[in-house]
Amino acid sequence: MFDDNKLWKDRAGIRVKDLGRYLRYIFNGHLVIVLLFLIGTAAFYYQNWLENLSSGFPAEIIIALIIGGFLTYSPVYNFLLEADKVFILPLENKLKGYFFRSGIASLVFQGYILLMVLAVLMPMYAHISSNGFNLFLPFFVVLLALKAWNLASNWRIHYFVQTSVHRWDMIVRYFINAVFTYLLFKQANIFILFCIVLVMVFYYYSFHTRTNKMGLKWDLLIDGEEKRMASFYRLANLFTDVPKLKDTVKRRKWLDIFLNGIRFSQEKTYLYLFSRTFLRSSDYLGLFIRLTVIGAVAIYFISFGLGQILLSVLFLYLTGFQLLPLWNHHQNKLWVDLYPVATKYKKAAFHTLLMIILVVQAVLFALIILIKGEMIIGLLDLIAGLVFTYMFVNLYSKNRLKDKSLI
Repeated sequence: MFDDNKLWKDRAGIRVKDLGRYLRYIFNGHLVIVLLFLIGTAAFYYQNWLENLSSGFPAEIIIALIIGGFLTYSPVYNFLLEADKVFILPLENKLKGYFFRSGIASLVFQGYILLMVLAVLMPMYAHISSNGFNLFLPFFVVLLALKAWNLASNWRIHYFVQTSVHRWDMIVRYFINAVFTYLLFKQANIFILFCIVLVMVFYYYSFHTRTNKMGLKWDLLIDGEEKRMASFYRLANLFTDVPKLKDTVKRRKWLDIFLNGIRFSQEKTYLYLFSRTFLRSSDYLGLFIRLTVIGAVAIYFISFGLGQILLSVLFLYLTGFQLLPLWNHHQNKLWVDLYPVATKYKKAAFHTLLMIILVVQAVLFALIILIKGEMIIGLLDLIAGLVFTYMFVNLYSKNRLKDKSLI
């Protein structure tokens, strides 16, 4: 006899075990030390920024916009697999308990994240409010209930296949979440908040009524679950090999201009291959762009000269460290091993590309400081970035790859 409770426990247990195995690799890396330093630096500047806030600062609006986003993004972790389209789909009517438990697990996990976000934002609210932190727990309880409504609404929306319905749902729920959160922190009249709650109830009830006799869209649920796990696997792949990770590539023909300068010769075979992989793969190019943008913004707003240089070096390290898996990107493709090219050219190509990427990023960070008018600090930052890049590529990366027996 089919037992949905046992199925959920088995699926959830496998997922937790899988996540735990890769998290051990993630939290054992040097990246954790760097992230702790970045968090400490951010907390220091955040505290200094709070001390200079005026009493008229619109903290409620900022909080509403941020928390509204965390509330709106409310996927239900369903633990479904590709094969379930065939083997579990006929049992859909017996899976109500299974999906209810998935919703509770999603609420607990996302509620914890919401708690952390509220803990970060609450000092800003306490600085301009006379209540201080006294309302922290009541606010969290109300927001947790709002998160439960978002999870339930998002689940109902997945009965539709039209992307326009999903898009408008995100927009409407974000507007409701942001407005409600703003009025909550403004301590608006309870009657106004109650009216919004009625709107939320009607919103959910309308979709519940329309989807009551519809079947689940298993393709959407499974695709969403695979995308969420792929994001985690991409993170874990920075620290260890992840066989379950699926590569995603895009043509990006407009970036071919960066490949035209590579000479057509046997020695440049791997340089072309690694460069093409970097530009086409969303993992590597997207990572470089994100870290460069975040680093540039952080460096721009930091006024402490030495802090700017240290932050620049840290982001260079983060970029270089997370690009090391590029070396193994084609390790499971047999046709690459058939290249009539000596291994030394492969090594040289990888380190040349890594050097170019980090030099470009170092120059961009220095330009941000120069734009601020800090000429000396900008030049020192460029020198520090170039020296670090040389040492990282020629010492750290080579030794790390050798330790893993990758070269």
